[in-house]
Amino acid sequence: MTVVGDLAQRPRLGPLPSTPELGRVLTDLNHALLRSAFTGQANAILLSPQLRVAEHRHVALNPYAFRRAQAHRLRLGIVPRLAWGKERRVCQALRVAHGPETLVIANVHVTGSTDKRIPDAELMRAAVFVDGMARPDEPIVLAGDFNLTLRNSTTLPALLESEWGFTGATEVGIDHVLVRGLQAGDPVRWPRERRVKNGRVLSDHAPVDRELR
Repeated sequence: MTVVGDLAQRPRLGPLPSTPELGRVLTDLNHALLRSAFTGQANAILLSPQLRVAEHRHVALNPYAFRRAQAHRLRLGIVPRLAWGKERRVCQALRVAHGPETLVIANVHVTGSTDKRIPDAELMRAAVFVDGMARPDEPIVLAGDFNLTLRNSTTLPALLESEWGFTGATEVGIDHVLVRGLQAGDPVRWPRERRVKNGRVLSDHAPVDRELR
């Protein structure tokens, strides 16, 4: 298996730099509560050995200039502006090859906020980035934790329209596997027992599988 990762946020202890080892020790106290508070964050894509990485890119989803422009457009107050910049978010994208065929696979974890216009803005930034990377008619998979549902998002329903051409957003839940240019099965959400290890629930929301053909 090939693992491709991109760093989003380095480990910290409050405002101070920390180490992955210390972060893991603290997080082991309560995974569900502490999550990535001390360990930092990263995005990773795991690939079958049959797939070859032909290109690897990433983009920050909430850099200062973007936050500033969107905060002005959305008329955000000072509190959501400051909260938005607390954690760095990225979209990583790979062009992978299987024989002569290629596709673009992108993985995102967008900012969680009660103001859903913030994750909406980041998701659209990711979609534009991935769409720009893809060649004409090259299939795309855009997946990850969107921190959005079809009910509270404007970007997610827009990506399902003909202009963008993606399919596969789930009616409930914030994890999605969007696909364009490939046949794909229905999204399947993980049951709770699949997320339990050593008596602990490793994720506070159900990941999603989707078979591509």
